[in-house]
Amino acid sequence: MSDSPKPLPKVLLNEVQYQDLYFYQKTEVLYALTFHFCKRFLPAHGDRTVDQMVQAARSGKQNIIEGLADGMTSTEMQLKLLNVARASLKELRADYEDYLTTRHLALWNASHPRYDTMLRFCRHHNKPDDYEPYFIRWSDEELCNVALTLLHITDKMMKTYLSGLDQQFVTQGGIKERMYAARTGYRKGQDDELQHLREENKSLRQQTDILQQRIEALESEKRHLEVELARARH
Repeated sequence: MSDSPKPLPKVLLNEVQYQDLYFYQKTEVLYALTFHFCKRFLPAHGDRTVDQMVQAARSGKQNIIEGLADGMTSTEMQLKLLNVARASLKELRADYEDYLTTRHLALWNASHPRYDTMLRFCRHHNKPDDYEPYFIRWSDEELCNVALTLLHITDKMMKTYLSGLDQQFVTQGGIKERMYAARTGYRKGQDDELQHLREENKSLRQQTDILQQRIEALESEKRHLEVELARARH
């Protein structure tokens, strides 16, 4: 019997569950935080910054969803959309930094007494519900610094993820390369199977010839014995 055929190269990549990715979860937090920040601290009318910040936060989140969905067929498109998401989040970061600067509020760094506590909280909490109670309690300075910390962590996570995708694209190529590899692998599998069957058929023929020769030898020996027995009777 022939061996089991080798699995063909995959055309579609495995679907990534974006909800399980920490950097996506943090963009959900950023969207909710930005919405409440703008509602509390920016004018409801006449300031385009509100729309820009909320849209940038939403774009970061939505482009991750779309990019990961497209990633099943196109690593190239996934890379493009995730970089669009990063660009939107960088725009959001600039808005938060501008807010602090123009209002002479503090940008917390490692020397700030609350920096380490804030950093630990942002690293280990990924869901909007973890932050929701603080949206109406934190000051504008606190919300800005939490947002900037989340943006920094998210960008670092995304760069690591993108680096992995980059390597995947180099080694596996895009969908055209995977389709070609799958078709080529299928044809090669057919050729290998045909060659195997030819060799197996040749081997069976050789075995048949050997068995036929054995049968003929046994029949000859049988006739010889019959002759000998007939002579012995007479």
